[in-house]
Amino acid sequence: MIQVWEVDAPTMEKFFQELAREKPVRFTAQQLCSFTANYTTTLGSGGFGMVYKGQFPNGVKIAVKVLNRSSDRQAEEQFMAEVGTIGRTYHINLVRLYGFCYDQFMSALVYEYLENGSLDKYLFSEAREVEWEKLHRIAVGTAKGIAYLHEECVQRIIHYDIKPGNVLLDADFFPKVADFGLAKLCNRDNTHLTVSGYRGTPGYSAPEFLLKNHPITHKCDVYSFGMLLFEIVGRRRNAKVGSNESMDWFPKHVWEEYEKGDLAAMTVACGIEEKDREKAERMSMVALWCVQDSPDSRPPMSAVVKMLEGGVEVISPPKPFHYLYSVGMNVFQQANETGTSSSYATSEEPNSIWYKETTPIMAKYEIQVASS
Repeated sequence: MIQVWEVDAPTMEKFFQELAREKPVRFTAQQLCSFTANYTTTLGSGGFGMVYKGQFPNGVKIAVKVLNRSSDRQAEEQFMAEVGTIGRTYHINLVRLYGFCYDQFMSALVYEYLENGSLDKYLFSEAREVEWEKLHRIAVGTAKGIAYLHEECVQRIIHYDIKPGNVLLDADFFPKVADFGLAKLCNRDNTHLTVSGYRGTPGYSAPEFLLKNHPITHKCDVYSFGMLLFEIVGRRRNAKVGSNESMDWFPKHVWEEYEKGDLAAMTVACGIEEKDREKAERMSMVALWCVQDSPDSRPPMSAVVKMLEGGVEVISPPKPFHYLYSVGMNVFQQANETGTSSSYATSEEPNSIWYKETTPIMAKYEIQVASS
């Protein structure tokens, strides 16, 4: 007589194998050498090390990041940060970590391969080969990835380095947040957290990193995302040095145009077509909310997604960048020279101060009330 468990065993075994494949796999150095054909194709390089193109035996393309080993443990810390954070997440807007290699000779991370590389090369080139509607979808998808890190993981993950170079694009220009080398896990029930030293990239990092006795929360990612939004709207780097050595800072220009009620003219100057201008103006307002000086004034990323998608009415943002007038524009140059340490209490956001719900029915009702 055949037992039920014997009939189900092959199906259950397949199920368990599929479960195991969802977790990062530990590869050997020999396997990585084989996957990359002895590291013949370089995708990029940086202070962290080199990234190589590779392929699994089943044909799936991969990117292998080989980290530089250093005596100050920086590479080890980056390795642990990436495996410890992105290794426990799975979201369509986060780059997937297939596995890693760690032995006495090398530290490496194995990611899915994204054909179109990073967002920065499309934002800052003269070619403008990505239409604006697609850039808007990239912004929304990136926001969803960060919202997942902040609000849906069992432990909140703070990325600390949101910027166009860390948004990767697949063959269809679908965005995925990458590079978790600075990321940090935070227990939701912790009321205090201390962060020492400067994190992130100057120009994208929140002002609380530069000012003493200011909290460092997950809202630093919101600020960085706001800076990324400005660069999408302008299709340019936020900071440019003019011919007379003056700083041309795009976010400040956006605020000045918004304050004058002239965002539409700004979008025209940015070369945005009429059909896209409403979304561009909305994106500019969301960016202004994201870069508020006070972390508590910045919206959570789930609210940012709702505002970008257009299902709600964005409330007028207050003036940002007060800190620049108190410490001066040279605060950016000082970013790498100083470090600060802060401790703080976290709190959940109150009812939305950033938008109000609107529906076609409510809009129709408000028009009728106003006319009666």
